[in-house]
Amino acid sequence: MNGNFDINSVDKPTNQDITIVFTPSLNVTSYTYQILKNNIPIYTKNIQANISETIYLTDTGIYQISVKTNLLNGLTDTINSGQYIIDKEKPTITVNQDKIITKPSNNKDIVSCEATDNYSKNLNSKITTNIDTLTLNKPGNYTYTCTVQDEAGNTSSASSLIYVESHNTSIYIIQYTCLIIAFLLIIRITKLFKVLKLDQRLEPYIIKPLKSDTISTSEKLKTLYQKFLEMFTKYLKKSVFASKYAKKLEKYTSVSSTYKTGYDILSGKIIIACLFTLMAIIIKAFQFKILGSAETLGVFILGFFVLDIYLFAKYKVFRWNLESDFIAAITIMNNSFKSGRSITQAIEIVSSEVGGTIGNEFKRMNLELLYGLDISQVFKRFSERVKLEEAAYLTASLTILNKTGGDIIKVFSSIERSLFDKRKLRLELKSLTSGSRIIVYVLLGIPFFFILVISLINPGYFLPFITTDIGRLLLIFMIIYYIIFVVVVRKIMKVVI
Repeated sequence: MNGNFDINSVDKPTNQDITIVFTPSLNVTSYTYQILKNNIPIYTKNIQANISETIYLTDTGIYQISVKTNLLNGLTDTINSGQYIIDKEKPTITVNQDKIITKPSNNKDIVSCEATDNYSKNLNSKITTNIDTLTLNKPGNYTYTCTVQDEAGNTSSASSLIYVESHNTSIYIIQYTCLIIAFLLIIRITKLFKVLKLDQRLEPYIIKPLKSDTISTSEKLKTLYQKFLEMFTKYLKKSVFASKYAKKLEKYTSVSSTYKTGYDILSGKIIIACLFTLMAIIIKAFQFKILGSAETLGVFILGFFVLDIYLFAKYKVFRWNLESDFIAAITIMNNSFKSGRSITQAIEIVSSEVGGTIGNEFKRMNLELLYGLDISQVFKRFSERVKLEEAAYLTASLTILNKTGGDIIKVFSSIERSLFDKRKLRLELKSLTSGSRIIVYVLLGIPFFFILVISLINPGYFLPFITTDIGRLLLIFMIIYYIIFVVVVRKIMKVVI
């Protein structure tokens, strides 16, 4: 041999630097060594003496050293080392799910990992996990960790969050209660339809005023709905809280023919909320899932306030039309006074010329005058029924005129001009603040829009706000902050005319 390597090769990959010393034989005058990495030459050096050379290998790769020696007799020789494998790259390990929500169980196979290496390729058989240390049969948050080490000693790990939900008995109680109520409602509906069919069978033998013999499906459903309203109202009247709440809903009865009292509206809200909850439970059942307590409460609240939104919008339109019709009635009365008509005649003209609620109210006023009620009392009763600020102003003016006397034409002209100016001012104000109101509505809706979009992209993104204590605290804080923001903005944007 014309020389030797102190480390001729390595048996397996290593993640450490390798230092090799080449010592030439005594018959070597000079030599050249070349380092090959992955069979590609990367470094060459000439040594013009018979001295040892230290070679350092530091980067990841498969190395080999080739030495060409020049001998004393003028000949040359080549010496090749074995392979030196350096592996400093960590293996790649992945977990099949970053976040898992499950029920308490002893199932240890809910998570799995896969690992690969640049040299050994598949390392699945060398993966170790902490699954045996996790008590997945108890509710809580757990971190599943899988670890793998390659042949060179490089280590990698990956983790997954496992959230074990509790078997919330209240969820089952709520859902079973809703299902029982739904079952009882179905039985009740079936009985009511039997009664309706019986009525239809007996109808030919009953003497009634002339009317249509057929009952439409919508009429049947309306009759059924009214029966449920009566049933709920009977129990709600026993509650003091329900009575106070129903009183606040009384104003909406003027815009609905279905709901005669505030109790009817409250009963309708509860029925609709139960229907929303029932539909949500059925949808979850088709997905083989159980509706959570928070989801149940959210759906019930949503259904409870749906009727409020509908009635509120309808009430706003009704009030707007009521004010418009009232201005038209004042104009007609003023023109009647200018043509020499009396108050009674002016009321009669308005009742025949103006339609809607105002027209009906003036017809009622005309009848009250015919029955002998005082003009001041008639207008006072009218003001209490319509609850319009303008009607109260008109009643006060007529009461003063009735007691002190005065020019009724000038008074009504002044009232007419004031009402028109006030309406014009409202429309102008609404036009000037329309841009600001749109910006406010957009700002109020942006949080919900982003929550919807992010939930569609990543359904579990907002889960920590529900599953962790700090998340629930932050959620409560955000809701309070949002409510304060809405109240403050409404106060700022509200202008009283």
